[in-house]
Amino acid sequence: MSDRHISQHFETVAIHAGNTADPLTGAVVPPIYQVSTYKQDGVGGLRGGYEYSRSANPTRTALEENLAALEGGRRGLAFASGLAAEDCLLRTLLSPGDHVVIPNDAYGGTFRLFAKVVSQWGVEWSVADTSDPAAVRAAITPKTKAVWVETPSNPLLGITDIAALSQVARESGAKLVVDNTFASPYLQQPLALGADIVVHSLTKYMGGHSDVVGGALVVADQALGEELAYHQNAMGAVAGPMDAWLVLRGIKTLAVRMDRHSENATQVADMLTRHARVTRVLYPGLPEHPGHEIAAKQMKSFGGMVSFQVEGGEEAAVEVCNRAKVFTLGESLGGVESLIEHPGRMTHASVAGSLLEVPADLVRLSVGIENIDDLLQDLKQALG
Repeated sequence: MSDRHISQHFETVAIHAGNTADPLTGAVVPPIYQVSTYKQDGVGGLRGGYEYSRSANPTRTALEENLAALEGGRRGLAFASGLAAEDCLLRTLLSPGDHVVIPNDAYGGTFRLFAKVVSQWGVEWSVADTSDPAAVRAAITPKTKAVWVETPSNPLLGITDIAALSQVARESGAKLVVDNTFASPYLQQPLALGADIVVHSLTKYMGGHSDVVGGALVVADQALGEELAYHQNAMGAVAGPMDAWLVLRGIKTLAVRMDRHSENATQVADMLTRHARVTRVLYPGLPEHPGHEIAAKQMKSFGGMVSFQVEGGEEAAVEVCNRAKVFTLGESLGGVESLIEHPGRMTHASVAGSLLEVPADLVRLSVGIENIDDLLQDLKQALG
């Protein structure tokens, strides 16, 4: 969208980038182009560049332009899910025999993709603590093509210094990939800190209402963006027009939602640190968090995700999840409603027995935008 540079302020860009008024009716919201094919102006004469909606769709184009503007990238691509985006990225960047450094704390689906899918293709991977640049440097081999980072990480809320790792990756000729799902581009912009590629599960904060599944890639390099777009079309896991429209709708309120998510999560984390049954609280906004200073440097605020460990072990953690009432027991995150889950048995069951295995007494919260007093009271009664 040519007018995406009308403002440097995030809130304005989020509402206007990609959202050009419909030329036919003047509608201020992009239409849902629920269409598979397009009438061409003669053989090979594409009207507006559209021929078939796997290759391009105007609603998806609006979202992709919006994503690129928000992350400060040259090209944005929208997919059917976050894992579809990751799969396209890996098959574009890598060939059999290549190597990737992955974090020691990551989404279970991402680990499964590396451990059970990409490895069958002959791609090698090794685990490193990405909060330690020296550990990442030691894990890099001559075959390393990518360094994969989540910050904040899922579910232990670890923080990685993006600028420092971008230098490590650059020295080795590898691409730095940052999963920015937990932060969203409102709180953190990895490309500006030196990353090459940003990954999102649009299902989470970007959509924001637990009513859509989607994924995205945003890149700093135009040539890489074109290569990814070729593979996206060739493999076909694209975002549908209705899904793209829902994410665009959600992004318009991303800034105000993230402010409230962060404000509520800060108060939840503070309460949990003082609760007798809680043995450890993981939230980068806490001064005692080992990544607090880096998070404060590279994030606008600290986000809406909080994890904590409880006395009594796994069964006690499961019981806390079961007793919650305002916090809904469920997977996923980033919606306006608060969610609670047991990562070891739910989102991260796939990492059991690996170097990424999560503590059995861990509870993960996605703190929503409800009244904070209701959220605090619910957690207190759940903890007993």
